[in-house]
Amino acid sequence: MMICCIQTLLLLGAQLALSIPNNFFYHDFRKGNGNKEFHFSGVKLHVDSAQPAVFAATGDNVTLPCRFWYEPELTSPREPRVKWSWQPAAGGHETDVLVAIGSRSRSLGEFRGRVQIRQDFPGDAALVMTNLMLNDTGRYHCEVVDRLEDKSTSVYLELRGVVFPYQHPRGHYHLSFLAAQQACEQQASTLATFSQLFQSWKEGLNWCNAGWLADGTVQYPMTRPRVPCGGDGLAPGVRSYGRRHLQLHRYDVFCFSSTLQGKVYYLQPSHTMNLTEAQQACQEDGAQVAKVGQLYAAWKLSVLDRCDAGWLADGSVRYPITRPRRNCGPSEPGVRSFGFPPPQHKHGVYCYKSGDELM
Repeated sequence: MMICCIQTLLLLGAQLALSIPNNFFYHDFRKGNGNKEFHFSGVKLHVDSAQPAVFAATGDNVTLPCRFWYEPELTSPREPRVKWSWQPAAGGHETDVLVAIGSRSRSLGEFRGRVQIRQDFPGDAALVMTNLMLNDTGRYHCEVVDRLEDKSTSVYLELRGVVFPYQHPRGHYHLSFLAAQQACEQQASTLATFSQLFQSWKEGLNWCNAGWLADGTVQYPMTRPRVPCGGDGLAPGVRSYGRRHLQLHRYDVFCFSSTLQGKVYYLQPSHTMNLTEAQQACQEDGAQVAKVGQLYAAWKLSVLDRCDAGWLADGSVRYPITRPRRNCGPSEPGVRSFGFPPPQHKHGVYCYKSGDELM
């Protein structure tokens, strides 16, 4: 009895001694001979992703790579547990996406029915996502669990799109964080992340009014420093006010919109219209008045260029320019804005037809 206890303690000690940080070893103990001697065989589990980041657009189908393998190679197949989880780009709690063991899998929460494990070859644990949504941006963790140990890797999913500044109809600095979220959602967009704003700054976005981001910070991008915008002695960059009180403080907001699932177009009227007439004209054309996020996406991603001011769904009047020219505003491409004129004023209108309405 004493000898058996000593053997058991020695085996447990060997198991702990051979555990190396960031590497998972599982141990196969089996009887070796009549003297109850045990033979040890260590197998190392690897988990890896071929890409640290994947770029896509809303509505796309995308595959997030993840594979696992053993060294030395196993003589008989095993079915470890695979779990995918998601850390939103804005931060917050990590959410389970999918759990799988062998051919059995279950998708969870907001991802239910939109994700599955690929399993094209032994060890393939890639996550296939369909019909990407604006809020799917973030870091996805692939965790493989075999017996009592696990190994993981991660892939960052970034959506291609456009960041645009947005303000309340009453003017600058009227939006709390929650109001900023709602304002973006009402305009077919979502709160921009810092990485999205930073990328837009690198592409030339220059805006002197501070706005909320998805992580609760308030920032603004400057490519041409000047006195009213932090001083002309500062280098270009993204200025930050840091985290602000989500209920008490008021700012503008930076929204993010991705690929359109339809078409934005300028409705050529026989005469200009007030806001109510513009809404009716789009409806009669089998469409609806375009939202600000849809116009920005059409300008940035579909190269919409039109030197005609038109109503949008929020009551603002704007027009998109990709080829700057005389009588069409500043010398840089962009979406020009006339703000929020009285609804009885006369303008054209930008309409939006979804993909189903185009058929």
